[in-house]
Amino acid sequence: MHYLIKKLLPSVAVALTVTGLSLPAPARAQTYPIDCAILLCLSGGWPTSVPCARARAEFIRRITPWPVEPPLQIWRCPMGASYESDRQSNNAGRIFEALYRPDSRQPLQSLRVDDVIPTDRALRLVQDRADIDISGSEFNFVRSIRIFDVRYARQHESGRNSDCNRSATVVLGTYGIQGDFSWQRSSITALPEAHVGLERWGQNCPGIYHRSVFVDWRDYEGNYGFEQVNY
Repeated sequence: MHYLIKKLLPSVAVALTVTGLSLPAPARAQTYPIDCAILLCLSGGWPTSVPCARARAEFIRRITPWPVEPPLQIWRCPMGASYESDRQSNNAGRIFEALYRPDSRQPLQSLRVDDVIPTDRALRLVQDRADIDISGSEFNFVRSIRIFDVRYARQHESGRNSDCNRSATVVLGTYGIQGDFSWQRSSITALPEAHVGLERWGQNCPGIYHRSVFVDWRDYEGNYGFEQVNY
């Protein structure tokens, strides 16, 4: 976990503090790259904080039809960022402490940009390296994200012989080694156990019409989480 945090801390500073932005200001909250916040908050199991609540809300909003978007758009988070200064120390770690320590004496929402990024320190993006190599196991939590888009599932009886007609279109969105996102065909039988609404699919022939988007993931420690949006 220490290795992961060391890589992500510059991004967290970008995500959670921008040009003097005070986090509680709702009108300006979207001026920072929220995908950096999603990345860190997801890895830690969505710890309780205002930035993580906003990050999770955006994560879920993106899978709320229509259209269904990748909930984490890691290419929008400048993880190639680095701090350059003659000074050897920095206090960006206070960002992580505020996120993961609910009893922090100085809550994250009260921090100002000058508290975490000294004014004499410039944040510079390394050209052509907006992303870092995330192929290591410490980033498995990114690749654990799955989005099942049940565009429709219908089951009903028809005809004199009471034949059971079933039809469904399910697509699965997944992340590749470097966080690239893609869709592929899937099926009702591939849906996770946590999905609800199709438990009677294939059992006799009760009438069913169902549409939903289901996302699940595992955080850095392997803890399971999910959300479902019906429509």
